Amino acid sequence: MANILETAPHDWKYVSEGGATIVFSYTRSAHSDFDGMVLRLRKISLKKSATEGPDNACGEEPDDPTIEYQTKCMQGLIPPEHLPRLQTVHLDRSWLEELSRLHNSTRPENRRAKDEIDLKRKKGVLATDLVGGNWLAVEIKPKWAFLPSPIHLSEETRSIKTQTCRFCMHSHLRARGSQEEITNYCPLDLFSGDKTRILKAIHDLWDAWVASNATVNNLKIFARGKFVTPSEAHVMLSENEAAGEEFSVIRDAFASALVEPLLRTPVLHILSDLQRDLDALDIEGLSRLWRLTESSAILNQTNPSQASESVPTSTPLGVTSRCIQAPDPTISDWIDFVHNYSSPDKPTLDHSNPSPDHLRYYILAYLLSATFKDCSVIVKLDFLQSCTTASNVTPNSVTVIDLDPKKVDKLKDWEKLDQEIVRTYASANKKTCIDAWKSPNTT
Repeated sequence: MANILETAPHDWKYVSEGGATIVFSYTRSAHSDFDGMVLRLRKISLKKSATEGPDNACGEEPDDPTIEYQTKCMQGLIPPEHLPRLQTVHLDRSWLEELSRLHNSTRPENRRAKDEIDLKRKKGVLATDLVGGNWLAVEIKPKWAFLPSPIHLSEETRSIKTQTCRFCMHSHLRARGSQEEITNYCPLDLFSGDKTRILKAIHDLWDAWVASNATVNNLKIFARGKFVTPSEAHVMLSENEAAGEEFSVIRDAFASALVEPLLRTPVLHILSDLQRDLDALDIEGLSRLWRLTESSAILNQTNPSQASESVPTSTPLGVTSRCIQAPDPTISDWIDFVHNYSSPDKPTLDHSNPSPDHLRYYILAYLLSATFKDCSVIVKLDFLQSCTTASNVTPNSVTVIDLDPKKVDKLKDWEKLDQEIVRTYASANKKTCIDAWKSPNTT
């Protein structure tokens, strides 16, 4: 196991962060264990950090669940060559404190106001550095890849959800109150498999990146490990290109370079298939199955009339009650689920008429689909030429990251958000999103 304490906190530089983790890349070249690697650390909210007691020194802290989850679950669904290499490293509080002190000012202000490095953690994750080398790294968060089946949609939502994709509707909600929508990007273009549509998606991502000054999280660009903003776009050019190249030329060179690996990789098709297959019911159908299961459990009570008085029949989706147990899946649960899901001998479920007996399956399937809807894809590119030819696309040119499992208690929030998104979009000028992989008999 690599010893992180052999490095100094100033040997690492801040790269980026999400809701749960923060990432630093190794900047020295004298230690083979860390060359080409990044350190991924868990965060904690400032409020929780202030109220927690001293470190718990009793017992061995388990490895970060990301490692076991990837090796025992994700590798059964996504080819290993499209996943980063992960390993555990031991941490030290004083080392973490110095790392935090040195780099906290580099973090976005909105992140600093909410959370910090969890200084009580004894272990972190060392992972392949996908952005820090002498190349361009393009991070795309593709989002939802499909239009839902109409089977489980209500009369009020069916015509809306089967015409406009979830991302485009959500973009409308986010832009409400703004003078203009900040993005025209539609994930269904990116996932289409069609070069013209993928180029459109790239151009739309770029334009939103420019309009937001690189704050929209669907596109991030790194050059030699440095986060690039639109005003710095010239750093994406190769050394033999003119630094004063017009911005539109850089935009076109970027799209030309990126479209080839996105066309050739199986990753987008894999993510699309997983998302739609695991989310067979939509949140509406899952909620209906939840209520049916709860009602069935009440009717099976010894004294149904008495049970109906003491047990609520409207427990929020995903919230454990005396009728339904909905614990968060353990790593063993996820391993078993993925194993059964990937098995050629798995039983065929009737998704058009789901049974309460299979509620747990549908909950885990929806959570896993949510992981693939929220993951990111990193594409490794050569520096741009104004007249770009196809880059050399190798299996590790495209890597899937941010595959952490979702928690059951998010289901109730997702259901509320879904309702708000569709309710707000009902009065909008409807956009038509084309799902290239949707079977004609499902619309």
